[in-house]
Amino acid sequence: MAENIKDKLEDVGHKIADAASHVGHRVGEAVEKAADWTKEKAHEAGHRVEEATQRAGHKAEELKDKFEHATSSASASGIREHMDVYASCGTKVGTVDHVEGQTIKLTKSGSPDGQHHRIPLSWVSSVDSGVRLDRDHVKVQSEWQSA
Repeated sequence: MAENIKDKLEDVGHKIADAASHVGHRVGEAVEKAADWTKEKAHEAGHRVEEATQRAGHKAEELKDKFEHATSSASASGIREHMDVYASCGTKVGTVDHVEGQTIKLTKSGSPDGQHHRIPLSWVSSVDSGVRLDRDHVKVQSEWQSA
């Protein structure tokens, strides 16, 4: 009889071990599915963040362009012929001949090489009794366009 109880206990122990193993496998499969689902959702979220970042970047560029255009248009309205043009360092770099589109054409007489030069309105930082640019004279003269 003692052996019969011992055999039954061993049999029950094996059944418990088999059940625990089966449950362990099912838990492992569920954890694996959950990990895959989490990776998929994180990947989808990453794409959405990337798309939103790109849209925000494009919108920022549009706003920057609109601001620069509005600023240069407002600056252009105050620019008059024969106004002196000054670099940010205070050096006079020329005299306004006239405004053409989005550029200022400088007179030949105020030029160091006796030629017309053009500078973009986007360089204008302010207009008062003269036109003030946002860069020093070395940069202006190295970047202006010959007319």
